[in-house]
Amino acid sequence: MRRILVAGNWKMNTTAASGVELARGVAAGAPAAETGVDVLVAPPFPYLVPVKQAIEGSVVQLAAQNAWFEESGAFTGEVSVDMLLDVGCDAVILGHSERRHVLGETDEDINRKVKASLAKGLKVILCVGELLDDREAGRTETILDEQMAGDLDGIDAEALGNVVIAYEPVWAIGTGKTATPDQAESAHAHLRKWLADRYNTESADAMQILYGGSVKPANAKELIGQANVDGALVGGASLSAENFLGIVTAATEVAAG
Repeated sequence: MRRILVAGNWKMNTTAASGVELARGVAAGAPAAETGVDVLVAPPFPYLVPVKQAIEGSVVQLAAQNAWFEESGAFTGEVSVDMLLDVGCDAVILGHSERRHVLGETDEDINRKVKASLAKGLKVILCVGELLDDREAGRTETILDEQMAGDLDGIDAEALGNVVIAYEPVWAIGTGKTATPDQAESAHAHLRKWLADRYNTESADAMQILYGGSVKPANAKELIGQANVDGALVGGASLSAENFLGIVTAATEVAAG
């Protein structure tokens, strides 16, 4: 059985003080490893070090929200994979819809970042998902196929073992809208079938596929309880330890059967 992952993407929020307080709250309430649920937080770049210190000794993992694909050099404002590893990151979120649609990242950009991260042993949480226009036009699966093929180009089955996929319907991020459990399950099942067809059944069955789109304590259990949904990438609700841990609790209930 696949482990469940609940990951909190803090985006461009918190201060050093509030971020440390939030991290301590999450660490204090995180479940034991044997529950089958993993917990991860992704603070903004400036707070990676203090948050790492705040979760030290707990089961909570640390992720960055982005990375650059070059090792070093004249790339003002960018952060390399080596830098993320140096401050204790376990993972990095790549291809988030805001990076794609607000900041203009292409599948080629994301692919270079995925390759650079995996080459250094950094786990990748790869985000894919469709816009509202795509869903209404019946193009959800086409968009997912295009993104997966572009973002994972040149990634072999062995390297794929260090990737987590996060399906985020862009129309359900920060809008208060949520995909129905059936919509989420359909997209996740399609992604798993794509992995089986492109790689193999073993890789597809082992892949954690998270749902990311207005997950809250109230809807988390039903969403995570779907057969192909292996957790959640949480945005707004991750900024409150109480709300985030409510989602973690829902995940532990699903894991317990």
